Amino acid sequence: MDYAIELDGVTKQYANFSLKDVSFKVPKGSIMGFVGENGAGKTTTLKAILNLIRMDKGNVTILGTNRIQEDCNIKEQIGVVFDESYFHENLNVNQISKIMKHVYKNWQPAEFDMYVKKFRLPTDKVVKEYSSGMKMKLSIAVALSHKARLLILDEATSGLDPVIRDEILDIFLEFIQDENNTILLSSHITSDLEKVADYITFIHQGQIVFSESKDELIYQYGVVHCKKEELSSLNKKHIVGVRTNQFGCDVMVNNKKELLRERKDLTVDNTTIEEIILFKVRGE
Repeated sequence: MDYAIELDGVTKQYANFSLKDVSFKVPKGSIMGFVGENGAGKTTTLKAILNLIRMDKGNVTILGTNRIQEDCNIKEQIGVVFDESYFHENLNVNQISKIMKHVYKNWQPAEFDMYVKKFRLPTDKVVKEYSSGMKMKLSIAVALSHKARLLILDEATSGLDPVIRDEILDIFLEFIQDENNTILLSSHITSDLEKVADYITFIHQGQIVFSESKDELIYQYGVVHCKKEELSSLNKKHIVGVRTNQFGCDVMVNNKKELLRERKDLTVDNTTIEEIILFKVRGE
């Protein structure tokens, strides 16, 4: 399998936080959802990938090339959207397009104009007059308009209304129809990731908890509702986490089909990415 991004043992120590041996791979031609609570290390990891921070140790390979040795060439092929706008507040979209022409060798002004119209961005206003949602759409339009092969997106759908979010998710799906294109999408909106992601990587307190196929997570994991006294009878190898309440126990299991073969008396409910994450973090 070819990979667009490979992280191997990425470590970065700060005074109050550290990335600890972060390793995962993003297959080429896919969308990987990157999830974790605020402060878990998502943005720090993305900055390490983009060579915006110096790692203490570890290696990052992007599109088959060492990130540091070929930094300028690689960045030509990456579209980046962070959760805040970095465009000067007194620029309008036409001025931004003229500037981007000198930033990216493959800048596509006609494509940018198409996204400006599609996202209904006003051309007679400057950036400081845009809403937060408009600023996000502007950043996405720029990221999609210079023939990038890799999109790295940090909360790119946050602050957008559901209709526009759905429209942008469709654009992301169109982008990866070219098997040379790849997306790493950091988001706390797990329902968006369930719609479009092929893989999910979950980071918690600076460490990777899992990096797996989304379909395997959703179809293999499940939740058993049982009485507290029944918990000890479940095969421990299947148990991911347990949450107790006044009515009994909710038990997250990682192989519902195998468990049902062992225990035909049980009912195992389907689950979601959000629920899996909650059990991993807050389960006993």
